[in-house]
Amino acid sequence: MRLSVSPTRMELLRLKKRVLLAQRGHRLLKNKQDELIRQFMPLVKEVIGLRKEVEEGLKKAFQSFVTARMLISPEFIEEALMWPGERITLEVSYKYIVGVKVPEYEIKKEGDIHNYGLASTSSELDIALKAYSDLSPSLVKLASLEKTLELLAAEIERTRRRVNA
Repeated sequence: MRLSVSPTRMELLRLKKRVLLAQRGHRLLKNKQDELIRQFMPLVKEVIGLRKEVEEGLKKAFQSFVTARMLISPEFIEEALMWPGERITLEVSYKYIVGVKVPEYEIKKEGDIHNYGLASTSSELDIALKAYSDLSPSLVKLASLEKTLELLAAEIERTRRRVNA
């Protein structure tokens, strides 16, 4: 890139300051990019492990539910599950990771998942509902971590473009 400048000492000093400022800005952006990547990599490993755990839990819960559907009539299952006994609220808070605003979700449960007569239902239905209830915090944590990864990846990409510009 060529600039048409007048060959004076004042112009030389001004250009030197401009180059130093550009180098400092580049160094800061590079440090930000490195820190974003350093924060990103452990989250990827955590998400992979948590996703595997959640998928296994969902598979077991679904198998229990399918078994319960074989043992109990569909009308009775629908009647048993019609009125939810457990109330779940989701609270969202935000934190900053290297200047990126990421959400943190917290789940709060109230009530009991069993709002039907335990004597009149299969134990498989109870096991399935308990498994789904136990998985809900892990699902919410997985969603939070995946959203964090998505936001960090977008910021890494933006920063990489600015560093390479």
